[in-house]
Amino acid sequence: MTPPVVHSLREQIREHILEGIVSGRWQPGERIVERRIAVELEVSQTPVREALRELESLQLIESAPNKGVRVRNLTADDLKESYPVRAGLEQVAAELAAGRLAEDCAALDREVAALCEADRHGDGEAQVRHTVAFHREIVRAARNAVLLHTWESLGVEVWTTLSIRWFSPEPRSHARDHQEIVDAFRRRDPRIGELLKTHVLSCAPRV
Repeated sequence: MTPPVVHSLREQIREHILEGIVSGRWQPGERIVERRIAVELEVSQTPVREALRELESLQLIESAPNKGVRVRNLTADDLKESYPVRAGLEQVAAELAAGRLAEDCAALDREVAALCEADRHGDGEAQVRHTVAFHREIVRAARNAVLLHTWESLGVEVWTTLSIRWFSPEPRSHARDHQEIVDAFRRRDPRIGELLKTHVLSCAPRV
């Protein structure tokens, strides 16, 4: 059984705002009012402000004096910028974690099983959640705190959400793609780092 996902209040608010941007509730250039979100979610403005600050650090929204916070007009090219950086980090992670994951892929197997369900039901939210969890498990298995912190700072979940929901109109078998990576770890493929790098780059949105 996949353990339940527990999000902090800030993360829940961030996901609420992100869903509003993805769904079109807030259009590019439109203002996001901190106080209005706090009232709507029945929370204080502090976690809302923290969530907005995080989204701004990822350049998903922008703020200006006397104008508040507004949604950026993002393009596929904007989203693609983080993928070469992420691919390089995950290549290193795969190489560091190769021995451990060859011996025990249980955590990766759980995420692939969850992705099978998500693919079958066309559940985009679950596809994002388990795709990110799969890659996070690989980075964690590298057992390098600097690598994990750098990877987390990229906002992988945010960019994966936008890539899948906005720029991947054709259905894709996320489970099959990730099962191939698990198989490569199990057979101790010496090219595992390059394979994972190629996989990540293939997930970048296309113009």
